[in-house]
Amino acid sequence: MSWFSSLKSVFSPAKGVNEEEIQNVLQNYVLPNSTNLLKDRITQVNVEGNILQISINTVPAEADDLQKIHDDLADALEKCGVTELNMHVIQQKTGGCGHDHKEGESCSTPKAETAKSNLPPVVDASGSTKAEEDPNNPPIQKAAPQQRDVPKHPRIQNVILVSSGKGGVGKSTTTVNLALALQKLGLKVGVLDADIYGPSIPTMLGNAGRTPMIEAEQFVPIEAYGMAVLSIGHLTGDNNTPVAWRGPKATGALMQLFNQTLWPDLDVLVIDMPPGTGDIQLTLAQRIPVTGAVIVTTPQNVALLDATKGIELFNRVQIPVMGVIENMSTHICSSCGHEEQIFGTGGGDKLSEQYQIPLLGRLPLNASIRENADAGKPSVIAGDAAAENYMEIAKKIAEKLPKVEKDQSRIF
Repeated sequence: MSWFSSLKSVFSPAKGVNEEEIQNVLQNYVLPNSTNLLKDRITQVNVEGNILQISINTVPAEADDLQKIHDDLADALEKCGVTELNMHVIQQKTGGCGHDHKEGESCSTPKAETAKSNLPPVVDASGSTKAEEDPNNPPIQKAAPQQRDVPKHPRIQNVILVSSGKGGVGKSTTTVNLALALQKLGLKVGVLDADIYGPSIPTMLGNAGRTPMIEAEQFVPIEAYGMAVLSIGHLTGDNNTPVAWRGPKATGALMQLFNQTLWPDLDVLVIDMPPGTGDIQLTLAQRIPVTGAVIVTTPQNVALLDATKGIELFNRVQIPVMGVIENMSTHICSSCGHEEQIFGTGGGDKLSEQYQIPLLGRLPLNASIRENADAGKPSVIAGDAAAENYMEIAKKIAEKLPKVEKDQSRIF
């Protein structure tokens, strides 16, 4: 195995990206003002489409050369088919000055000068610059792509994210039922399970254990109740295998599921998001064109606090929030009929009022919802007491989807 192959974490290059030429560029590049080879500093290499991401170790004295390293590599790699280079820098602390010296020489650079560096500004997901840079992890890359710049998928009209700030609020159950409800309204719907670490969509749609076929190096999505579905759970083979991946590999897997799948022509792709506001959420916001997000929460304050963070993230990355769904809103005793708000009341209303977004609906805490989802036959298919709730919410979401104008030049 070559040094290059051992460093590859994700490697799904686009056509025209030449692996051998990339390896030659990285292998032969000599760091400025030294005799050190760049390849000895590289710790990870990812290639997704035309984007190359590398992680390198540096010392403080090389801070002023980082931009030159990035620009030199970007120019050379462009000839290999790479259109964007993201260079992640890990700065190693060192007891010396970090400079290369001949035998017997010492560094005459004042301490104040070595501590100072002209690093490029840190750019966050909103495009604004931070006042201070982290000297231990200076970023060398262009501003993050904005939602308005992300090209539309050729076969997917709308992408809807179903998200929550925390786990355990019924997000995945809501995802499958909303997708099925949208399909009942006449839309062509697909489902992508982006919860890389805890995929539950295969179980809820009754196709756990099935693996997708590969056609022309593309995944063929699995059919479930007439929908095209794909999850990382379909690739691991069983429900017992943990997905123990670091951030770059997890986000790489998500992009591979989205881009390297033979999705049919879809009106809507519903994406079940993982909880939180981490790597996967940011990567998706920068690389997948999103029509809007739906926030799922339960009424209690702990869930609302995390849901608020999710809304704030979507606002910062210019993804419209279509509304809030309050899950487990009320419980009716199956024995006596007594209604009780186990998790409190008014949580969805608070979020709706605070952010001026619609409350799409309330869903009951009902054992049949859980039982049917566990059995792979969600409420909308089983026709249980919650099915009508999901249909009403789906109608409100469908009304918010942009209308596609018919091409008048077409006969059919």
